[in-house]
Amino acid sequence: SGEKGLCQGGAQEPDDHSDRAPGFLSKGLNTFLYLIHLLKFLITCFCFVIMWYCVQIEEKKTKQFNPFRMHCICVCAPTQGFSESPDLEFEYADTDKWSAELSELYSYTEGPEFLLNRKCFEEEFRTHVSDKKWTELDVAQHRAHAMRLLDGLEVITREKRLKVSRAILYMVQGTFAECSSEAEVQHWMRYNIFLLLDVGTFTALVELLNMEVDNSAACSSAVRKPAISLADSTDLRVLLNIMYLMVVTIQQEDPADSPEWRGTRETFKTELGSPLYNNEPISVMLFGMVTKFCSGHAPHFPMKKVLMLLWKSILFTLGGFEQLQNIKVRKREELRLPPLPEDSIRVIRSMRAASPPASASDLIEQQQKRARREHKSLIKQDNLDAFNEKDPYKSDEPREDEDDNDDNDNSMEAEPFPMERDEVMPPPILHPTSERVNFPKGLPWAPKVREKDIEHFLESSRSKFIGYTLGNDTDTVVGLPRPIHESIRTLKQHKYISIAEIQIAKEDEFQKTPLSGGEEDVEMCSTELLYQGILPSLPQYMIALLKILLAAAPTSKAKTDSINILADVLPEEMPTTVLQSMKLGVDVNRHKEIIVKAISAILLLLLKHFKLNHVYQFEYMAQHLVFANCIPLILKFFNQNIISYITAKNSISVLDFPYCVVHELPELTAESLEAGDNNQFCWRNLFSCINLLRILNKLTKWKHSRTMMLVVFKSAPILKRALKVKQAMMQLYVLKLLKVQTKYLGRQWRKSNMKTMSAIYQKVRHRLNDDWAYGNDLDARPWDFQAEECALRANIERFNSRRYDNNQRNPDFLPVDNCLQSVLGQRVDLPEDFQMNYDLWLEREVFSKPISWEELLQ
Repeated sequence: SGEKGLCQGGAQEPDDHSDRAPGFLSKGLNTFLYLIHLLKFLITCFCFVIMWYCVQIEEKKTKQFNPFRMHCICVCAPTQGFSESPDLEFEYADTDKWSAELSELYSYTEGPEFLLNRKCFEEEFRTHVSDKKWTELDVAQHRAHAMRLLDGLEVITREKRLKVSRAILYMVQGTFAECSSEAEVQHWMRYNIFLLLDVGTFTALVELLNMEVDNSAACSSAVRKPAISLADSTDLRVLLNIMYLMVVTIQQEDPADSPEWRGTRETFKTELGSPLYNNEPISVMLFGMVTKFCSGHAPHFPMKKVLMLLWKSILFTLGGFEQLQNIKVRKREELRLPPLPEDSIRVIRSMRAASPPASASDLIEQQQKRARREHKSLIKQDNLDAFNEKDPYKSDEPREDEDDNDDNDNSMEAEPFPMERDEVMPPPILHPTSERVNFPKGLPWAPKVREKDIEHFLESSRSKFIGYTLGNDTDTVVGLPRPIHESIRTLKQHKYISIAEIQIAKEDEFQKTPLSGGEEDVEMCSTELLYQGILPSLPQYMIALLKILLAAAPTSKAKTDSINILADVLPEEMPTTVLQSMKLGVDVNRHKEIIVKAISAILLLLLKHFKLNHVYQFEYMAQHLVFANCIPLILKFFNQNIISYITAKNSISVLDFPYCVVHELPELTAESLEAGDNNQFCWRNLFSCINLLRILNKLTKWKHSRTMMLVVFKSAPILKRALKVKQAMMQLYVLKLLKVQTKYLGRQWRKSNMKTMSAIYQKVRHRLNDDWAYGNDLDARPWDFQAEECALRANIERFNSRRYDNNQRNPDFLPVDNCLQSVLGQRVDLPEDFQMNYDLWLEREVFSKPISWEELLQ
């Protein structure tokens, strides 16, 4: 009946069952295929879900947003065929913005003290002044109250002195309770600081600081304590806060400043670098605090504030990078040397960074490139010839194995060749080569040649073509072929004579002719005064700074014997909630980062200024840094995930000064602390990394034994990982360090790191006859660390003893009085026992000894 109904309602069906079978089969087959396609679709969706879930898990594990990776996935440059991320918008300077330098002075644990300072000021203010606001008084009333506070610093009672110091600190902080914006706070900071400096507050603060440093009772109490907290350094922190804010604020130049303020700034700068405070520059006193802290005698010293004040004092008195460039130009003019070929900082700022490490899209593209290489035989011969002409440095060997052997080689990915961008190279008429290949306009640096390089070249040329040498003669070219003449002319055209070479030559003359060489005219500048002040204890200062740097490095492990640098960040009561623990963790990490920033800036500034003042001052400091293991310490610092360090978000912007004292603070949550700020990178961490790389370059430049230390400590893979940071200046100093050791790393390393070698060629200055890329240099010899350093140390000691040690001069070179009258006329004080026994002495030494007058006359 069912079949009849079906037949009546639709088309007629045949009665033969054999004719119905194929129709049923076709319908079942279609259903089966549909289910297969549906299953494939579900499997594909499931795979995508799994991939997305894995990415989320990986992001949670690292807890780090990688701007390079995200940008490379999202943005693709179709014209170049590979992914690019933007350069880090970082401008290297002496310091960060003024507001950032102010906020880094305070730890987040010190937040409640802002209101305490305000309370102390208002109590003093209302006691002696009417109920008016500070901003409503005139200049005379401001000055009178500042003098009153200055008198309050001279009282005997410690509690009273601390209250007055806090009131002064509130003035230096800009009397923020009466301000409505951050700009207004900064305006009153400048006004109040210049007012306090004018009445002589800074000198009184230095005396109080000296008294607190010599406070043996506080030191012994801190040594006995099992745990030191913020409360143990209250007096020192208040004084250091005031002094730091005064130095940093006065250092800031503003075109709107009055002539009186400009004169005050110059006077303060001179006094700060002169031995007016306790017969020594203030920097020497701060160095003494650093060594006392590291020796364990004063563990309560707030070391971050001491180091920041030390850094700002050196920067203010000696000058920053712009002043260094001006000093170098002036000294070269005085020595009648050719002008500098370029300003290095400006050249670096105009350079572009190399590409970051390969992203997922780049890896897929590399697989496609390898697939294309398998079809090279299908390309026409004329296209191959054109391609080889465009790439004159291309080797005949395949490069797949070299690229695979280097795990970090993609960090310096160069622009792909046209062959790698297209399946088949189109005819040159349709797509001209000039539009497809971007050749560099020129190398960024002018090449340099040393006098020693010209001598080596002439010596080898004469030995080869003539068979004899002429020593240091660089002018005689008789018998040499004309191409050698052209080479010598090119080398002399780019010869560079440094200030250090002139200073070394003059010092050699003083050592050879101590009597006829004349007196040396030493310019008593701030750098010279500072060197004289720290010379007796310079080795201890360098060791102390490196100890603190080691304790603050993120790669250092907590040890029981290491120094505690967290004395001025840990609260009296440890946190009890998760939010408080997270806040303290951010504060501790930020604290360490600021310490690294200050120490790296101090060392770099001292090295650069000492080298300009006299090269042996620089060598003395550099050698003690090397002896204190500075080179392995910096390499250990970089042996970390450097991108994570540079993009770290250890800051809470709403708690930074002066934002936290002007605005209402929002409620902090764990999510807001984890998110951090929205900056692409952390300025202070990138600044610290560049400073440490520059220090490493200065320690190893032209020093064969120290270069070999880089090789022995296996610095190449550590430095190559640092190339992942896409910032031109940082990459340049990394490439410089790789260049000096390239010839000692072996042929296999150079073969598998050709992209890094290419980056060195493109970005680092060229020495015309330096075969750094081959390894057959004359310096590629067994290294003797002890002999080279001992020879340098002997030269340094002779320099220091000649110029600074007046008590241990060679007696052979002292002046002798040969005039008989003046010698006999001198009064000689004889000891009392000699006068009592004078008759015995006369009999024994004169009368009893025969004198042959004939021999004496002859």
